[in-house]
Amino acid sequence: RNATFGLAFGSPEMSDEEKSSENDEVNAEEIAQAEAEAEAEAGDSEREPRAEALTFRELGVAEVLCDAVERLGWKTATEIQAATLKPALEGRDVIGLAETGSGKTGAFSLPILQALLERPSRLFAAVLAPTRELAFQIYEVFEALGNGIGLQCCCVVGGVDTMSQAIALAKKPHIVVATPGRLVDHLENTKGFNLRNLKYLVMDEADRMLSMDFEEELNKILANVPSDRHTYLFSATMTSKVAKLQRASLRKPAKVMVNSKYTTPTTLVQSYLFIPAKYRDVYLTYILNELSGATALVFAGTCNNCARLALMLRNLGFSASCLHGQMSQARRLGALNKFKSGQRRILIATDVASRGLDIPNVDAVLNYDIPGHGKDYIHRVGRTARAGRSGRSIAFVTQYDVEVYQRYCARRSTTCKASSACEPCGAAHDDV
Repeated sequence: RNATFGLAFGSPEMSDEEKSSENDEVNAEEIAQAEAEAEAEAGDSEREPRAEALTFRELGVAEVLCDAVERLGWKTATEIQAATLKPALEGRDVIGLAETGSGKTGAFSLPILQALLERPSRLFAAVLAPTRELAFQIYEVFEALGNGIGLQCCCVVGGVDTMSQAIALAKKPHIVVATPGRLVDHLENTKGFNLRNLKYLVMDEADRMLSMDFEEELNKILANVPSDRHTYLFSATMTSKVAKLQRASLRKPAKVMVNSKYTTPTTLVQSYLFIPAKYRDVYLTYILNELSGATALVFAGTCNNCARLALMLRNLGFSASCLHGQMSQARRLGALNKFKSGQRRILIATDVASRGLDIPNVDAVLNYDIPGHGKDYIHRVGRTARAGRSGRSIAFVTQYDVEVYQRYCARRSTTCKASSACEPCGAAHDDV
């Protein structure tokens, strides 16, 4: 199962344009083939979520972990958790396809911790995440769930001093949560660190990792872990690259599908505001003023736009902070924690905050810049209306975004309101 993973991504002679196309488009034949192979190998392993809500005790989770779950406020299992826990606790590999905000972290963390209770060992599991913020979030969940069992967990991401991470890894923690690039760095350069005795490997948000060109790093990681491990692979959708990763890394997996297509939550109300580009700042200020007291996540297309909007809003008296890739790791975590704790009501962010992050009680998502791909739009608006809660999103569609809107957003929306009327001045702008 550890066959050279790099070969699964096409020959080295592929052009950059072809590679980019491979990232963005789904090869239906390869996906169908992968699904057919998984079904043939796993027999009746495909598990659709049960309609009734089950408690974690009913799903066979250990009592000490059920107590930890209750302390976190998890009363019943989500769909992906209910469908995943049974095959995972049976020792099966799992591939899970679920929409953002469905509770995937709990779905893979609980089986790992239960197995750790049964046969404790160091460097027991490694969890890979595409972004630093998501890695820290997963780390926090493991820390909370393992608080009563003496769990030692380490988070290894870029932007943090490698020496302190090497010291933490030298203590051989039970769980290592990492981004692929930094984990490979330690595997190659940190003396004494290896994953030869690893029992569990998790690849979360696999489609995002592959779209960020982590193929080489994943190939190196797969070459450094034992073949008799258990593997959990979670993704928002089944792309051709995820299908190839499944074939390269999983063994007779149980396939769990909560949602195999990009969809928005049914509790999300989407609005699209058609306005000239020159009025976007005015509309943003007006809408945030109308949302006074609510929490709002504003997505900007560039780091410069993100910083500019945050500065503008702070000068106008709004409690706003920004989050983008050019900030130091300490500043990024500080901005995110202030928003999550309620110290800041508005967070201006680039797509670094669009995937996987569980930010509680986001009331509204504003797309100041329309994303270039429909799947990015889905993940942006997925920051609200999570876990059955209601939410709303507003997208600013300028004269430059109409084609993108028609191509990606309009055909995907379910509950959609479109308006070109100017609320602040009561006029209709014909120059859009």
